[in-house]
Amino acid sequence: MAVAMRDRVKELAVRWEKLGYELDVGVGIAQGYATIGAIGFEGRWDYGAIGTVTNLAARLCGEAKGGQILVSRRVASSAEALVDAEPVGALTLKGFARPVPASLVTGLKPAS
Repeated sequence: MAVAMRDRVKELAVRWEKLGYELDVGVGIAQGYATIGAIGFEGRWDYGAIGTVTNLAARLCGEAKGGQILVSRRVASSAEALVDAEPVGALTLKGFARPVPASLVTGLKPAS
């Protein structure tokens, strides 16, 4: 889905550029456990997900340049049969004591 989204934004960017706008997308994906549910207090409830995995996905997204899909080591390992990915090394991310290994998804592997 992220690859299709990136490719579609790339197509749309051509039209938006003619109108004087710059359009791009960067994606960060992590896999793991999160706490999901209503967060807040009476009168101000919000539904969301919290935890290390959501923080990691957000930090990877923040590091991703336009057109990039950055994924955690776990995602790269889980999806290796489906996507082409290149390691980008360990990234120093806010909220993480140690650098976090990440990979750049370059595309989908051909269907077999």
